[in-house]
Amino acid sequence: MTDPKVYLLDGGTLVIDESDVHWHINAGNPVRFPVYSVLIEHPDALILYDTGFDLGHVNAVLPFELPLQTPEQTIPAQLAACGFSPDDVDIVVNSHFHFDHVGGNKHLRKATTLVHKEELRHAKVPEPFERLGYSDLSFDHADVTYKPISGDYEIVPGVWLFETPGHTIGHYSLLVELENERSMLFCGDAAYTRTTLEKEWIAGFHLDPTKSVEAIRRLNYLARTKDADIYPSHELAPFETWKLAPEYYGGN
Repeated sequence: MTDPKVYLLDGGTLVIDESDVHWHINAGNPVRFPVYSVLIEHPDALILYDTGFDLGHVNAVLPFELPLQTPEQTIPAQLAACGFSPDDVDIVVNSHFHFDHVGGNKHLRKATTLVHKEELRHAKVPEPFERLGYSDLSFDHADVTYKPISGDYEIVPGVWLFETPGHTIGHYSLLVELENERSMLFCGDAAYTRTTLEKEWIAGFHLDPTKSVEAIRRLNYLARTKDADIYPSHELAPFETWKLAPEYYGGN
């Protein structure tokens, strides 16, 4: 059996304070982190997990995050590098609906959007402290087709979403099972760094700190039991060692 191809799409970088990477630790130290998406070329569907940030939105609403994004790092350009167009994407699923994970959704006019039913509600009616996180609602465009889900969910054979709430109410992490290489577990924002996973240090941005810690423990458990490599979301050093599109994992 041939494994699906897994492409990591480079969407640019943003900056936040280290006290938001690891809650209340090393305040005043700016950290630049990668923003990336996961494209899965599976026999049953072309799936995109997260779509990065929109440069215009961040410059207008969150300029203090010092966005860096070239035209080549947009979703249409990254898809083109892999031989696809936005209309080729069958399914888009966002780990959650914060602005740095939904910026390219508006280009995916023909895809079905898998969404945790509670995440969509919070994004549209956020708590006061969530408003900047959910500030980019361009994912809710006129052509969007939602498929509300909850609980763990198998998108296609071997491609799983696991509930990892805490950072947001409906956060999903992604597991791609590979037979010929190590499986790949993408944390979304449930785990910002490898230190997060080792020390159970949660991020400054969260809805529920207790559930955030539970999500970290679940990710570590999944990695052990599924024999998967873990891909955190906010750590530049390991990101720079990963194979980025148009290179890919799997496909063997």
